[in-house]
Amino acid sequence: MTTSGTSGVFRKLEDVARASLLELFFDVVFVFALRALAQQLLNNLTWSGAFQALVLLLAIGEVWSLTARATGQLNPRRPPIQVLVLATMLGALVLSAAVPEAFGKTGLIFAVTYLAIQIGRSLFLALLLRGQELQHVAARAVIWHAATAVPWLAGAVASGTARTALWTLAVAVSYVARWFNYPLPGLRRLAGAQVPAGGEYLADRHRSLFIIGLGEVVLAIGSSLTGRGFATEQTVAFVVTFVITALIWRVYLFRAGEDFGPAIQASANPDRLGTLVSYTHLVMIAGLVVTSVGNELVIDDPLGHPRAAVTVTVLGGTALFLAGRTLLRYLVYGRLYGNFFIGLVALACLLPPMLHLPPLVNAIATGTVLTGIAIVDTIGVRRHPWPISPPGPHRPSNT
Repeated sequence: MTTSGTSGVFRKLEDVARASLLELFFDVVFVFALRALAQQLLNNLTWSGAFQALVLLLAIGEVWSLTARATGQLNPRRPPIQVLVLATMLGALVLSAAVPEAFGKTGLIFAVTYLAIQIGRSLFLALLLRGQELQHVAARAVIWHAATAVPWLAGAVASGTARTALWTLAVAVSYVARWFNYPLPGLRRLAGAQVPAGGEYLADRHRSLFIIGLGEVVLAIGSSLTGRGFATEQTVAFVVTFVITALIWRVYLFRAGEDFGPAIQASANPDRLGTLVSYTHLVMIAGLVVTSVGNELVIDDPLGHPRAAVTVTVLGGTALFLAGRTLLRYLVYGRLYGNFFIGLVALACLLPPMLHLPPLVNAIATGTVLTGIAIVDTIGVRRHPWPISPPGPHRPSNT
């Protein structure tokens, strides 16, 4: 059903499978966001600091994901949609700038900006999409995001553990509400499958987000080399960390990274599967942020004294990426693959000895594990070109 007031607001069928230049422009902000998150973690390299960085990542990830879901169905050539995306982009810039001190002096700025983005976008869509099914989703989202204002603002005026606890609650409520399609008492539950964005579009957007994450890693290692100079050990560390980044790209892209678009499209509930794909990508992005920090520490002092924080960061970033990538592969093909588990086990086994070895050795060991996974994948596709197809009449690619 299309009303006269919403005529032309939705994308044409031929435009559904690709992101617009406006959306790619919007994505650029998140290079800055991930850089800010990496700096926040680097400046507070403790378990509590890591958990705080996770809370901020989940909040920023939700801003990106919900905006991508909305723009997946809306016509980016329409001025109202352009205003929406650019306003969200401005808010995301402010949000990202507040990240490094979000658990300090810029907490209120972060909370207010986050709420303004989430409530403002949903309210705008509820007014714009009158008479459409998406209007009901947006209107309910306004109520739920407004409800999270209590813990967000209370946390902003609190400090320390109280702020962490309240913001964790706010993020958890947002994710649970989204999972259940923003339920409200006395109103019918909305079926997620009624309002899905295109599978190929969602896949394209998430691949773009992952490349942005890799871009942040490249930015980090390049900046670290510039800051430390071109001494021999720093240059070797730079090459090793770049090879790790390239291997992460290869492991991500191989098969499931290319095939999850058709899997979403063929699913009985594409919206639910698309949400799960978003979550797996957040796990992988978290891995990239941690990897970025680890790479900086390796380049800063490649042959320095062993440090537990460095070892956990270097190995842990790759482990997070592999965990997310394993889940993605399961969502696409409906089964788990042994080489990823072997990789995770190998990283766990390497942790004790790596605690006593220099950062550069930690990085080389991590790269060796990733190389083994890539080799096993390549051998596997040559022996078994079509192992298991995603749901529906689709064959996985051979590249």
